[in-house]
Amino acid sequence: MAGSLVDAFETEILELIFENADLVGIGDNLLGAVTPGSFYIALFTADPTDTGSIAAEATYTGYARKAIVRAGAQWTTATGATENTAAITFDACAGGSNTITHFAICKAGTRDVTDLIMHGDLDAQLIVSDGITPEFAAGALDISIG
Repeated sequence: MAGSLVDAFETEILELIFENADLVGIGDNLLGAVTPGSFYIALFTADPTDTGSIAAEATYTGYARKAIVRAGAQWTTATGATENTAAITFDACAGGSNTITHFAICKAGTRDVTDLIMHGDLDAQLIVSDGITPEFAAGALDISIG
């Protein structure tokens, strides 16, 4: 026998995780943090898989994970899915090159730290070379748990 979360509860979980919103009605409630903190978006040249491998994290000169605050102003959640509200812009490549095929959401901003919590593939690969500034447009990162 298998079960599944209903869409409304998936939405509440995503709101708690990404928007720091309270999830009420379970025990003493699952409350958002007083200090919401940030998630960090990372770029990858291959799928980090569910193992959370960082072996293929981007290496071009100037690359750094980008911090996004866990707040409703940064994320929009509806019907079991979350997406970025504003563009997420990385620093321009100052040397080297990578072909970016995947992204991950991480707990820390330090490259090479194994702390992935979610990952996904890009709709199209992005070739990053000198002078290219990688960016996810508003609504480009779609995250679901269903």
